[in-house]
Amino acid sequence: MTLGFAGARQQSELCNESLMLEKLPACGKSFEEMMKRVDSKKWCNLTEFIMYYDNFTQCTEREANNASCFWPNPLAEGFITGIHKQFFSNCTSEKVHWEDPPDEILITLILIPVLLTCAMITLVVWCSKRSDILV
Repeated sequence: MTLGFAGARQQSELCNESLMLEKLPACGKSFEEMMKRVDSKKWCNLTEFIMYYDNFTQCTEREANNASCFWPNPLAEGFITGIHKQFFSNCTSEKVHWEDPPDEILITLILIPVLLTCAMITLVVWCSKRSDILV
């Protein structure tokens, strides 16, 4: 491997896809073993397994690089997608349905800044006309 422009890593060998595909399942197996420590009800909570997932992504990156392949690449992404389907297929993002507050609250939230702005403008105008008192 050589360093190119701005330190960018260039491949001196062709990507050995078969070697990469042979080694990636070990990353998946390791991740699977780590995920057994997490209650399956908590699989959708990333904070419960973020370190395990970080180890998994580092492993896939390392194995891709060892096979002289860029990471991510379509084959590695396909493998990662398979792991996602295995562990996170039931994790759907819950869409928050936003609703307007009741009219009473909405009117209050609109009127308070409007009235405060009017009061401040009135105060500034009144004080500017009465500058002789302020001196």
